[in-house]
Amino acid sequence: MMNFDLNIVPFSRRDSFLAVSILPEAQNREQGLYLRTVRGGDDKFGEAFHVAMLDEGGQAVPFNSAASPERVKLASECGLTAEICISDSRTFRVRTSGCGIRLTFRTSAYDYAFQESPGRWEVNSFTHECRFRLTALVGELRMEVPWDKIKSTYVIADFLPDRATGQSEFAIEEFRTVLEPRAAWKPFDDIVNEVKEEFSQWLNNSLPMPECWEDSRALASYITWSCLVPAEGCLTRPAMYMSKNWMTNIWSWDHCFNAKALVRHDPKLAWDQFMIFFDRQDESGLIPDFINDKYALWNCNKPPIHGWTLAWMMARTDFIQEEQLAEVYGPLSKWTNWWFRYRDNDGDGIPQYNHGNDSGWDNSTAFNNGIPVESPDLAAFLIIQSEVLAGIAERLGKAEEAVEWRKLAEDTLEKMIAHFWDNGRFASCRSGTHEKSEGDSLLLFVPILLGSRLPEDIRAALLRGLREEGRFLTANGWATESLDSPFYLSDGYWRGPIWAPSTMLLVEGAAAAGDRELAETVSRRFCAMLDRSGMAENFDAVTGEGLRDRAFTWTSSVFLILGNEYTT
Repeated sequence: MMNFDLNIVPFSRRDSFLAVSILPEAQNREQGLYLRTVRGGDDKFGEAFHVAMLDEGGQAVPFNSAASPERVKLASECGLTAEICISDSRTFRVRTSGCGIRLTFRTSAYDYAFQESPGRWEVNSFTHECRFRLTALVGELRMEVPWDKIKSTYVIADFLPDRATGQSEFAIEEFRTVLEPRAAWKPFDDIVNEVKEEFSQWLNNSLPMPECWEDSRALASYITWSCLVPAEGCLTRPAMYMSKNWMTNIWSWDHCFNAKALVRHDPKLAWDQFMIFFDRQDESGLIPDFINDKYALWNCNKPPIHGWTLAWMMARTDFIQEEQLAEVYGPLSKWTNWWFRYRDNDGDGIPQYNHGNDSGWDNSTAFNNGIPVESPDLAAFLIIQSEVLAGIAERLGKAEEAVEWRKLAEDTLEKMIAHFWDNGRFASCRSGTHEKSEGDSLLLFVPILLGSRLPEDIRAALLRGLREEGRFLTANGWATESLDSPFYLSDGYWRGPIWAPSTMLLVEGAAAAGDRELAETVSRRFCAMLDRSGMAENFDAVTGEGLRDRAFTWTSSVFLILGNEYTT
């Protein structure tokens, strides 16, 4: 049976904004178990209710937790137990034996609580922009809700067991406006079994991998399944958040990797992941940097890997046919043209990144000498995207547009090589001055994705650099900054750590350039590291230790993809 650590991986389920986590101590927050909501906004962890276990005398007792995809089990040393599940997208259900549960809600702004009826209270949370209904199903609900002028000072809800049976059961429902009382409540065990079966089907359909990584495959599958949230607010389609820890958004290149992991077993859901940013596309062609249910951020953007992603998906599913191509052709065309129209300030035909965030490699040394920056990876993405658009145009009967897209791809390839290839390597430079950037970033090897489109000498040089042990290549995969670089940092974000997206881009690039052996070697090293260290946001390139958010979906998705395509 699969179990995971609530300090690292949140407990949640598909199509829900609810989660359960153990959170560390922080200002105005004690360490402990919390019922959370991951709706968008400024509340980093979305903690709503702190959970305490009460003995017969009403005193809090320590407990341990064990989480599986279908429920969280709590147990004290003296035999008290409780279980938590998420019965539907908006409802926590809790059942106890021999103990009570205390929920403490920390109020702010105009938060308040009031009694709707015996055994039922509403807590109105301005911070979370929602309301919670607390309902006692078995046992007694006692509330402590002092009032101070315009808000409840705090809210404490004690759910106490029935004296005859020693058990209690209750529900916490999240809602925005009004919520009709339920006529009946589904039995707790039925809910647990339904969720268990739902995840089991998801796991069975997830990409197969070598048996030695089966436990990690289950974890990766759980993270991707549990990070799905429903279409709501600014989210026009079901969306796979990057995490339900604190990276509770979708970003406009992260979603591509998640779509790829889904395309074989759930192509409709994969298509929703791919298209969701185009639903919010600006008239100019720009797509937002990230979206959550509350808002979209437009201050920066991410690289145009969408053509590459679309071609990759089309090679692995029959789902994407003329209907889907007609849907995507206009938005993808506008997105491509946006780069040439609005990100080529010096008019040399080579688009630029205005900030490191626009590349996805936020603090890469490619941006050491200032901004804007012209970088060969961007040109490579646009070459591929233009070629993909040419192919779509042909299928849609737009022959003249197909010719124009192919010419754009060919012209950009010629300019890219002339512009960036210097003394046996690619380099990035400041837009306008063309001053070369310092450092030795893996970002400059991304054009290997072009494979046979590149001259043989360039392909060979890039592959030599990627094969060189101790430069980028470690026992765990490719570092994002050369280990010999003066700018290398073990926890330097894009200045050293190994990342899933860079790994997949360059694995695919090595294979496209004819070096399948290198692609397989790096995939095995990368997957073995994740099997040891979990699905972290990034990893120490030397030790393989997981860094930052350790329950990340694009890491999980890339683990599943590479394990399936390059290690089986």
